[in-house]
Amino acid sequence: KIVEKRVGAKGVGCGADIRRPEDKDLGAIFSDVMPEDLTKFGLIPEFIGRMPVVGAVNHLEREALVEILTEPRNALIKQYRKMFDFENVDLDFAPDALDAIAEEAIKRNTGARGLRAILEETLLETMYEIPGRDDVDKVVVTRESVLSETMPEIIVFGADRRAS
Repeated sequence: KIVEKRVGAKGVGCGADIRRPEDKDLGAIFSDVMPEDLTKFGLIPEFIGRMPVVGAVNHLEREALVEILTEPRNALIKQYRKMFDFENVDLDFAPDALDAIAEEAIKRNTGARGLRAILEETLLETMYEIPGRDDVDKVVVTRESVLSETMPEIIVFGADRRAS
């Protein structure tokens, strides 16, 4: 409200921005923060003077969250695949499952930090079941297993492959 008032985003009158606070782009508003805004907010000038840069971050979009899940060297999907590799089980994600994970993080308003919790909720029961079984070939995470919190699909070896 302090920044909006300073930059002239009026809250009263015919030209008022009548959107709800949760519908406003806070990243755009916070990018205009000045030291005097922080003083009006209640921070002491000695503290403000020690901050060389004030930065604002925007909410991550679905595409960015999917990239965070899959692309970095230590991406979450790669970490979970490695955990399943220890049990000689392949872990696959349907493309729409990755989108569902990202959408769930957006819905929970947790951003990238919430991705691990969503994956953990989706795979927890499966990760406890797999070590006790020797017939599992692959686990496939689908959109439904993410959104409805059902177990991912477990694919077992065929009878001919189990014998070898």
